[in-house]
Amino acid sequence: MAQEPSPLLQFLPLIFLFVVFYFLLIRPQQKKQKEHAQMIAKLDKNDEVITVGGLHATVISVGEKTAVIRIADNVKVEIEKPSIVQVTKSRQ
Repeated sequence: MAQEPSPLLQFLPLIFLFVVFYFLLIRPQQKKQKEHAQMIAKLDKNDEVITVGGLHATVISVGEKTAVIRIADNVKVEIEKPSIVQVTKSRQ
């Protein structure tokens, strides 16, 4: 009779797939989330930002969870900080 392969050899392809998924999908996503959190933490008054909806705006004030942005003259909107996708010009 033929011997059955060891259980470790049977799970080796699954382990290999998990390692590939980790380095190609999971790790880059975690890095991107960390960078976004740092960007939001550094948000300051007069920064120019782009929101999830594509609005280009200037930050008027920053709160704990929200920020007030100016999207046009005399038009101020309060938004959640995570909805800011990109800071285009930071105050220096």
